[in-house]
Amino acid sequence: MTLFKYREDRIPVLIISLFFALDIFAYFLLHNIWLLLAYWLIMIWPKGIICAWNHHHQHSPTFRYTFLNSLLDQVYALQTGATSKLWVLHHVLGHHHHYLDQSKDESRWKNKNGKTMGRTRYSLDVMLTAYYRAFQVGKKHPRPLKTFLIGSMVTLLMLAILLWYHPLPAIFCFVLPMISSLFFTAWVTYAHHAGLDVDNDFEASYNIMSPIYNMLTGNLGYHTAHHHKQGLHWSRLPALHEKIRDRIPERLFLTEHLGSSLLR
Repeated sequence: MTLFKYREDRIPVLIISLFFALDIFAYFLLHNIWLLLAYWLIMIWPKGIICAWNHHHQHSPTFRYTFLNSLLDQVYALQTGATSKLWVLHHVLGHHHHYLDQSKDESRWKNKNGKTMGRTRYSLDVMLTAYYRAFQVGKKHPRPLKTFLIGSMVTLLMLAILLWYHPLPAIFCFVLPMISSLFFTAWVTYAHHAGLDVDNDFEASYNIMSPIYNMLTGNLGYHTAHHHKQGLHWSRLPALHEKIRDRIPERLFLTEHLGSSLLR
């Protein structure tokens, strides 16, 4: 029996593990501040893409065994700034249930006066409130909340050890990337729903149809399909998209390549 629930996850997890190994090597081998700064800046884009795979892992755990999923949670936490079950609470149990109601949405794109936030303000708002809002959702879901709290403490302990042993490399290889990746996650999320004030799943998401974007993010561009059936594995989203395509307005299909899609 394979360790993976879906064989399609094998290559992404291998690549993500290699990036994490690169972080470890950089942590032990790089001590010059300029090299560390360059490493952090170069890795912002790859780790931003890894955030999409952490998202998929939160919706559909990668492995058949809890221990391996928990181990992967810690790898993702140190790469993306999202500790174990953060997105399960904030995104899966929060945003997916409330995204049609901007008074409740954990990733709300409207401000208090009902106007659409700018992208920078939205990104800062989601990043700075992510843990608080996850905790609030967790009050109704004690089991994932417990995992979230324990997982967050484990991540903090690991960071404390890394900072104690090699402070400067720890800041540039882990602390700053966690912050920038959390911001990057929110920045990308803005393009999925902002400005779509509707009351049904088929008109509430933009769909990014760029093959490059969907290859790198695990079909995250098929966003209407993802919200229509959020527990569906990322590899099955294109097939579901084809089944519901005629119910999605053409104005919600975007064809830009990766860069312009992220900057939209």
